[in-house]
Amino acid sequence: MSDAVKTEQREHVLEVTLDRPKANAIDLQTSRALGNVFKDFRDNPELRVAIITGAGEKFFCPGWDLKAAAEGDAVDGDYGAGGFGGLQELRGLNKPVIAAVNGICCGGGLEWALSADIILSADHAQFALPEIRSGTVADAASVKLPKRIPYHIAMEMLLTGRWIEAEEAHRWGMVNHLYPSDILMEKAREMADLLASGPPLVYAAIKEIVREAEALTFQDAMNRITKRQFGSVDVLYDSEDQLEGARAFAEKRDPVWKGR
Repeated sequence: MSDAVKTEQREHVLEVTLDRPKANAIDLQTSRALGNVFKDFRDNPELRVAIITGAGEKFFCPGWDLKAAAEGDAVDGDYGAGGFGGLQELRGLNKPVIAAVNGICCGGGLEWALSADIILSADHAQFALPEIRSGTVADAASVKLPKRIPYHIAMEMLLTGRWIEAEEAHRWGMVNHLYPSDILMEKAREMADLLASGPPLVYAAIKEIVREAEALTFQDAMNRITKRQFGSVDVLYDSEDQLEGARAFAEKRDPVWKGR
């Protein structure tokens, strides 16, 4: 574990805080530490939801640590499990992740946030993809962002590196909700607790379907679901939780999810 990555477990929720003064940039060591955290989160049946955030109120994450790069960290080095930041290439991560963007979110930091399923933002946060100005490509953002917000807005950000305020990010659908900074984590925890109270096997099925369907036609995706060719769907359809949901509805009571 790196001192730059702080974790705290609250019942079924894992909070992950990136804490690397002054700006919460990610070097290779920190990326590997994050990868280990998210791999453990993925594999621990007691954990159902994760929150990612940055320490302080000024920076969420500016992405790649250019000072570390200047001192020898290779841009194509070993980022660890899950690739850069431990999330965006982690296979089989079928649990919800919430990003609580507490400040400047740019470059690889924005790509890190885009790896989450829900993005909450402080109303003073700012977003950008400034890689163009340093002669490199925002690779993951080039794949993800045009699918998340209007194409022309995404391309403007990628091609010019311009900064947008939190309100504009919200307007284009990049973030789900805006909050004053002093209640951001409170709201993130409320969202996490809501998700943690839900059916984990259904969340797993949703995440796998959404992820795999990106490369499939609608009919091919539906065929794979109905033929139970997604592992998470197959588990869900034979689970105690599937029966519990039906029984709870029939008995007019709240279901008790066991994740099995």
